[in-house]
Amino acid sequence: MKRWLFAPVPRGRVAAFRTLVYLFVVADLTVVTPWVRTHADVPGDLYQPLLVGRLLPLPTPTPLLVHAIFWVLVVVSLAAATGRAPRALGWTVFALYFEWMVIAMSYGKVDHDRFGFLVALAVLPTVGRARHGDATPTEAGGWALRVTQIAVVCTYFLAAFAKLRFGGVDWLWSSVLARAIIRRGTDFADLIAQVPYLLIAAQVGIVAFELLSPLIFVLRGRWRYAGIAFFYAFHLFTYAAITISFAPHLIAMTSFLPLEKVRPIEWLRSRRADRATTAPLSG
Repeated sequence: MKRWLFAPVPRGRVAAFRTLVYLFVVADLTVVTPWVRTHADVPGDLYQPLLVGRLLPLPTPTPLLVHAIFWVLVVVSLAAATGRAPRALGWTVFALYFEWMVIAMSYGKVDHDRFGFLVALAVLPTVGRARHGDATPTEAGGWALRVTQIAVVCTYFLAAFAKLRFGGVDWLWSSVLARAIIRRGTDFADLIAQVPYLLIAAQVGIVAFELLSPLIFVLRGRWRYAGIAFFYAFHLFTYAAITISFAPHLIAMTSFLPLEKVRPIEWLRSRRADRATTAPLSG
């Protein structure tokens, strides 16, 4: 178990994952869920903090608090994406984003697509320095990515557990997807809804997929990448049908991928060098 949890990975993979995660924090605040910032104008009486917000306890959001967290988190996340001061900046991003999520989810709406992403933010500061392109193996980085992977899979498995716990087996034959399509369905969803029993089959397939998701850890090599591709395809289908994106979860799921092989800066440099060598001489 220890060898599995701490299986080393290249430091370059951790560096790429870290940059992607911290840049997404900025994208999340400004593009994906900008509505969180509007809670600055919501009366404090409507704030019903999550359990963790009551235990710590965390302050009731005010305009000053919400706007301060927003701007500090944007600046610190951009700095953390560079890889500098990975522990100090990393812990700061985690603490601020954690509070941001408490503010977001304490008004009656709780999303479960943030679990893996929050775990990633919590474990990345433990790795320390890691440079892009560095092939040196790191057990600390392997542990951080493995824990994130476990959180990603738990998101699926516990979702199935919740469905069966609160809806029972009857959830499989219910009208959950039909109601979702009525509320927020797309033209694509309207097409598939016309096929008899297809929505019921989809609900059975969703629960089966979520219950079997831990098998991704048994797969190796190309089979594992095929499994991850299926995970992404599942979310693409979900978004196409009922416009639920699971964006932070999809970012956390890149912990399964060999991100160190994606070298955009070096690719741009090589492209520039190729253009310089092939450019015709002037004069």
